[in-house]
Amino acid sequence: MLPGPKTLSCLYFVPGAEIRFGVDCTQLADAFERHDRAFDRICFNFPHCGRKAGVARNRELLAKFFQSCADVLAEEGEVHVALCRGQGGTPADNPTREWHNSWQVVAMAALGGFILSDVHPFSCEAVPGYKCTGYRSQDKSFHVEGALNHIFTRSLPFKGSQPRIFRIKLGDQWFSFPEPEALVGKLNRGFLEASSCHPIKTINEKLISELGRAFPLKRLKCSFPLLPPEATSVLTSWNCDILSTVFWIHLLEDNSNSESLTGGTTEDMEDFLVSLSELSFPKSPGRDGKEKAHEGIYAQAKIWLRPSLLVHVQTVIQAPDFLPGSLYILSGPVFQKCHILPLTMPAFHETLFILGINKNPKDDCLQSLLNHLKGILDSLLTQTLLEGSKLSNSVEFVFQPNGKDYMINVKSHNFGPDCAKDLSIGSVTTSVPSIIHEEQCFVFVSMNLDLLAMLVWGISDWRMLWTFDKRFLKNFVPEKIEPFKSYSLYPPIYVHDISFWLDEKKGFDELEFHTVARAVSQDTVISIQFLSRFQHPKTKQVSLCYRLTYQTCDKALTQQQVASMQSQFRKEIQQLHLTPR
Repeated sequence: MLPGPKTLSCLYFVPGAEIRFGVDCTQLADAFERHDRAFDRICFNFPHCGRKAGVARNRELLAKFFQSCADVLAEEGEVHVALCRGQGGTPADNPTREWHNSWQVVAMAALGGFILSDVHPFSCEAVPGYKCTGYRSQDKSFHVEGALNHIFTRSLPFKGSQPRIFRIKLGDQWFSFPEPEALVGKLNRGFLEASSCHPIKTINEKLISELGRAFPLKRLKCSFPLLPPEATSVLTSWNCDILSTVFWIHLLEDNSNSESLTGGTTEDMEDFLVSLSELSFPKSPGRDGKEKAHEGIYAQAKIWLRPSLLVHVQTVIQAPDFLPGSLYILSGPVFQKCHILPLTMPAFHETLFILGINKNPKDDCLQSLLNHLKGILDSLLTQTLLEGSKLSNSVEFVFQPNGKDYMINVKSHNFGPDCAKDLSIGSVTTSVPSIIHEEQCFVFVSMNLDLLAMLVWGISDWRMLWTFDKRFLKNFVPEKIEPFKSYSLYPPIYVHDISFWLDEKKGFDELEFHTVARAVSQDTVISIQFLSRFQHPKTKQVSLCYRLTYQTCDKALTQQQVASMQSQFRKEIQQLHLTPR
């Protein structure tokens, strides 16, 4: 291959390999027959447009190269790109150039659907027979000190947000509903099922197994997280503000078969809703004047996704076979609207431990449970600390102002030695205001399994737990806990500002604003920052300005895709009675 602005100029020889000259790196498909377009590895060492080309032209070269690679690379193939010190624009460069002055290699790769999966120092010695030439079109080598080899792999396609359609059976009638747009890809994932090898299941099983050594266990089956409207009364006894965070679902009567539904993947939920049809839904008059459940009324029915497993407490402890001294366990997904912050999540898996104890030895039983729980968590959280590290993760139960409850807090160094975090991973509640038992009191321990898994394996982004990329689960070896290694490094960040006028009569619901951003961006908005407030001097109308930061954790995301999302967001916020400026 001859060196030039658009040719692969760096070559090493492999015995028996076919050598081609003048291959245009931006049109690789043209150089090979269709049956030859499945390369396991494509290497481009020190690409350059030639002479004094600026960063913009070299970015364009990289972008076209990556787009061309997508046509000829095997599904699990790699693209290796070696760049001189600082050119790539990633934190791996030392020193790191300012983003606008770099080649932005990760962003250019995203245009071809690639993510950066590894980066390491470039070594000429690692490639037998390699010779680096072409410095400013002269026959002398580049300065390769500090050069890096960037290894890219294919990303899962970034599909448009298209909620799946679920079908449920209540009595003899089928109903359907689309999953909420802010929860696309998070319903019915089965992370806790028997066949799952997901880290959330692993951490849950370890918790339960260790507690089983100290307490007799009773594992309860957790139904699919749909609840009728009247169940809100149970929830508000725990937290009167939680209703504002609930995802409501509208059921639609569905007389078609599942194959005829359109608009997304259809999933039958009959197996997950055994208990739902037995709950006390409102009844409506039938044609004969008698009340009938599961007919007609559901054409406009509203149900909701549970925001906490605590909604099931009353059913558990009032069951005839409930035994004091046994530890009852419920595990399942829960869903809450929340602000977009690094460690807040709209969907996560919760484990709830319920212990009934006699009043007199209450303090001893409670302390025993807390001691065992602390020991288990301390052990789990130290397994992935770097060998020889003097840092440690610590668990503490923080007594709450009400004088009876605790928060389970962790000071963790698993996200790096320079970023210790104080995180709340659960709570301990010792009473229920709406339930009175003369001879017993109860302890309820709620744990956020997603946060715990992140801490144990050092997973820095909660969204990674929900990825559909099969490479994620390959990180986890049965019966062994090792630090998580991401297959998507240094994803590019895109920033957009938005300002809008408020409707004085409707006000501004910031939680809904965040929820719409989450839905439109498909969870790619990682931060929403308030910038300023302006009041028009004449009309007195108020305007707010926010900054949205976009970044993925597992897929290739381009500036064009982000611009489209931002444009859609401007349209969607009008449903919140906001007028974009």
